[in-house]
Amino acid sequence: MPNFLCRLAADDGRVVMQSFFSPSSQECRRHFEEEGFCVLSIRRDWKKLQIPALPFERKINDKDFIMFNQELVALIRAGYPILKSIDILIGRVKNEHLKEILMLVEKDIRAGKSLSEAFASHEKLFSQVYIASIMAGERSGNLAETITRYIAYSRVIVETKSKIKTALTYPTILIVFSFLLLAILINFILPRFSEFYADYEAQLPAITRILIALSLIVRRHLIIIVGMVILLALIYFQMKRKENSFLYLEKLKIKTPYGKKIWIESAVSLFCRTLALLLEGGISLISSISLASRAVPNKYLLDRMKEVPDSIKNGESLSDSLKKTEYFPHLALDMIRIGESSANLEGMLYDVAEVYDERIRNRISTLVSLIQPIIIIFMGLIVALMLLAVYLPIFNIIRITQ
Repeated sequence: MPNFLCRLAADDGRVVMQSFFSPSSQECRRHFEEEGFCVLSIRRDWKKLQIPALPFERKINDKDFIMFNQELVALIRAGYPILKSIDILIGRVKNEHLKEILMLVEKDIRAGKSLSEAFASHEKLFSQVYIASIMAGERSGNLAETITRYIAYSRVIVETKSKIKTALTYPTILIVFSFLLLAILINFILPRFSEFYADYEAQLPAITRILIALSLIVRRHLIIIVGMVILLALIYFQMKRKENSFLYLEKLKIKTPYGKKIWIESAVSLFCRTLALLLEGGISLISSISLASRAVPNKYLLDRMKEVPDSIKNGESLSDSLKKTEYFPHLALDMIRIGESSANLEGMLYDVAEVYDERIRNRISTLVSLIQPIIIIFMGLIVALMLLAVYLPIFNIIRITQ
């Protein structure tokens, strides 16, 4: 979205120049005319020409989006109309991509669309849960409260993701460092020492010969190895594009020994928390299930839930319908069944989500505590291997020359 340099005349006769970020010159002119200025000229501000953003730079940060919704709730509760609230927030948002989207949302609202319809035009950027929450708030006439519940929901999701990333950061760094150390050993250290050993015509230890042979293979066939890695990556991404292949890959994830419970419990937690949020907003159970299912991160598990809405339409309870998916734990099904019988389904769904969130955190902590010593031992073995491969021949050479 470009910047425009505008020459404006104020009511007191002053002529001012101002740069404005806008999707078009017409939108820019309308903005300043509503502010009471007389627009004398508008032209592109080439000094603020933006370099096209990389794909990862065009993502809307979760914290920025939560902050936007907090400010939107505050303005709505203060009595500001939606259109005026969005217009105010556009000037305060720092994320340029979010600002662009909000300008388009504002344009749609001016054209007569509701807030949920305006955001629905950008459903690839905003979750269906958010759009459904706004729609529920518009229908119930309590938009501020509905968005507040969505903010609380988002904070829990963001916090959980952040804890998992933080827990896995240290092991990941150790793994990367281990492979870098091994690559330096094979590609730089051993080839130089092999030339040094050759001058003495001494019999090298087996461990040194094996590593030198491995080093030579890697160096001679480096292009082929890199090509194979790239080919495997292309095959993987191609499989992700095909639905059947992608579902097979997703199925493999939940077949891993320790990862199975983490994937399933995270799916149960996200589904239950999202469903509770939508039901609290006044959306019907069947519609809520269709939307809440999209929060399930594993597509294979999501595919198993396709029949749940139809089962409920045929008169079955939610717990019995979820039981047919064959991956919901018995504890979760029992708690949901209690919520249905006690007419407190939303509250019990939140309790289910809390139980499994706690389990996931404990499993991640346990996994990290197990991985760290294993990686440290692995790194120690690499260092020991490197020292033995380098120094054993030197000891042999010293023994021979004495």
